[in-house]
Amino acid sequence: MYDIAILGGGPAGLSAAMTARARGKSTAVISNDPAQSPLWKADKVDNYPGVPNASGKDLLELMTKQAKEVGAELIQGRVTSMMDTGDGFMLNAGTEIYEASAVIIATGVVGAKPLPGETEYLGKGVSYCATCDGMLYKSKKAAVVGRSADAPEEANALKEMGVDVLYTGISKKRPQSLSEEIPYISAKKIEVVGDSTVTAISLDGEPHETSGVFILRETVAPTALFPDIAMKGGYIKVDKAMKTSAKGVYAAGDCIGKPLQIAKAVGEGLIAALSAVDYLSKK
Repeated sequence: MYDIAILGGGPAGLSAAMTARARGKSTAVISNDPAQSPLWKADKVDNYPGVPNASGKDLLELMTKQAKEVGAELIQGRVTSMMDTGDGFMLNAGTEIYEASAVIIATGVVGAKPLPGETEYLGKGVSYCATCDGMLYKSKKAAVVGRSADAPEEANALKEMGVDVLYTGISKKRPQSLSEEIPYISAKKIEVVGDSTVTAISLDGEPHETSGVFILRETVAPTALFPDIAMKGGYIKVDKAMKTSAKGVYAAGDCIGKPLQIAKAVGEGLIAALSAVDYLSKK
């Protein structure tokens, strides 16, 4: 079990990791590939003190290197759910499960709004993790809504499990890595349809029968990770100590609100880590 698990490897998450390690806490940073971050794609960042004219890629590489050097463990993956065990938290990332005594959420902003029917049927046929729930749909039909770089590979894995897979994406062009055995439909308007559970997915008004819908985005919404967490204006609600409404859970960076700036995220990451350390000292 880690002392602190940090969800997100951006400026807020890496700042939190370095601060936690400086206080002697075992720390895991669970994050997507840094190249998937919007910051990575920034050609020039000219408002971060002390590092003028650096690219976003340069900044992330420097911060990641520093976090590794102080002993933070960096794990590539996407946490799709977490559960309070009473003595800590259990986090699910693909087929892996991690445990931590405290959690810092630094996942950035989830830009996409939920699909019609997504929230209503979450856990009733809607899933965010193909490798976690795929076997539930063996010999059944399941649709994959591809919104992440690794979505085609996850769809292929479902097919190998014996799932009858339908893949939908925004682009008219079929993903190169998607198995030729999987039908591809380009659609702009998507709706999850059901009764007590999912029964179909509607693609631009055309229904397709399915028992499950896997919605694979780069980032999972905070309420999907931890349904009881309080939100305000679409962001995680925190106090000045970066405490969320859930005991032992803290948040920092873009996921708690504007301005969406690196300097702000770094400071909030530091505060969240100090608060988590203080919480652990009183357990």
